[in-house]
Amino acid sequence: MAEDNVKAVIEALLFVSEAPLTLEQIKNVLSGALETSRIRDLLQELNNAYKDQNRGLRIIEVAGGFRLITPPELSPFLKKLYKQKRVERLSRPALETLAIIAYKQPVTRLEIESLRNVNIDGLVCTLSEKGFIRVAGVKKSPGRPKVYGTTKMFLEYFGLKSLEELPKMEDFAKLNALAELEVKDAAGEPAQKN
Repeated sequence: MAEDNVKAVIEALLFVSEAPLTLEQIKNVLSGALETSRIRDLLQELNNAYKDQNRGLRIIEVAGGFRLITPPELSPFLKKLYKQKRVERLSRPALETLAIIAYKQPVTRLEIESLRNVNIDGLVCTLSEKGFIRVAGVKKSPGRPKVYGTTKMFLEYFGLKSLEELPKMEDFAKLNALAELEVKDAAGEPAQKN
């Protein structure tokens, strides 16, 4: 198969796939005709062509695979087209619970509840139904409680290649300190802590 045809096949695969495609999946579809390193190069060539020609697509690596997206600068136009479409967002409590699971995984329900000081039964159910968390095993302690961890869907939703891309906890402390300074400067008096 000619290289231009291989690029067309890869592009079509990315277009129709609902989930990010791994290099191995693409290699298997191509019957192993190319090594994964060459497939990665072809993906980069396609992405460079999209950028160079100012086209409406980009290829990103996310959740261990590759997917087609639209460039962020086109979002106002896409919003006009889909203004009727309802985007379901996560509530603040759900995001807080998800953050605890992401940073502390594997973590039990009791450990999460002790950090949040509220019952999280409904939140765990919701996050599981949405595919963001899963039961990652059981803890070797009395009662053998389930432990939770994040899924590939979590990585996809937040545009992360892996958990290593999560912001570091130290970064949050710095941002919080900066925000307090800005409040103090704006009010001309010390910021109140909650």
